[in-house]
Amino acid sequence: MTRSHVPAELAVLADDLTLFYGHDELPAINGVSFQIAAGETLGLIGEAGSGKSTLARAVASQLAPGEREAPVIARGRLTVLGRELRGASRRRRDALALRVGYLPQDGGSSLQPHLTVGENVAEPIFQRDKHFDRLEAGTAVAGLVDAVRLPLSVMEKFPHELSRGQRQRIALARSLVLEPELLVADDPTMGVDVLVRGPILQVVAELQKELGFSALIVGHDLRELRTVVDRIAVLHAGLIVGYGSVDEVLANPLHGYVQRLAELGA
Repeated sequence: MTRSHVPAELAVLADDLTLFYGHDELPAINGVSFQIAAGETLGLIGEAGSGKSTLARAVASQLAPGEREAPVIARGRLTVLGRELRGASRRRRDALALRVGYLPQDGGSSLQPHLTVGENVAEPIFQRDKHFDRLEAGTAVAGLVDAVRLPLSVMEKFPHELSRGQRQRIALARSLVLEPELLVADDPTMGVDVLVRGPILQVVAELQKELGFSALIVGHDLRELRTVVDRIAVLHAGLIVGYGSVDEVLANPLHGYVQRLAELGA
């Protein structure tokens, strides 16, 4: 299937997608198929080691902080924003990454400690164009800091002066500063105080509605995810074992893991 056969209204299309790391004998992701429509939010949930972060990194076409090796598409296809990623060059992937906002797991801890909060949020702008107008960049940064419900005074602070939840919101603002068409957020509430998790996800949902980007949100708590996603994909040992609306998936569990989710009252 060529790019011309990918419906324009799809932000992501995975078809029998299989991902490996290096010379691993077993795939990290084994023949999964799903899609994300333009403007839609898909939640991805599964146990630790199920392959959630691997799949998120493949869709984002970016490495997590400190990661040296990217997952390799061994079989099937992955199309993101109309671009086929299997066999794509690094240059094509880097170009696509400018259109995809990526919030890695515990993204707040990957902020540059020597830069102010404002400089951290603005950094992707100047990585793309070092001559970009600084006043315009500052206006964009201030707008996003306000959008993630933080006072503009934090822009002059350094990351270590913020709480973990505040740093996570700043990482979210940074991931959106290039006005991406797709946001990939890898467990944005992991390690964050339980009282802050809901507000962080609500900020993501509100910004998605306001800005109109598509989103893939990885999570570990279905009760939290269900309030902000349109559909979910349940991942277990590299396989999708549930796919559809939350109510549909829980009402018709086709796998033991999904059954356990249903019994927990998610």
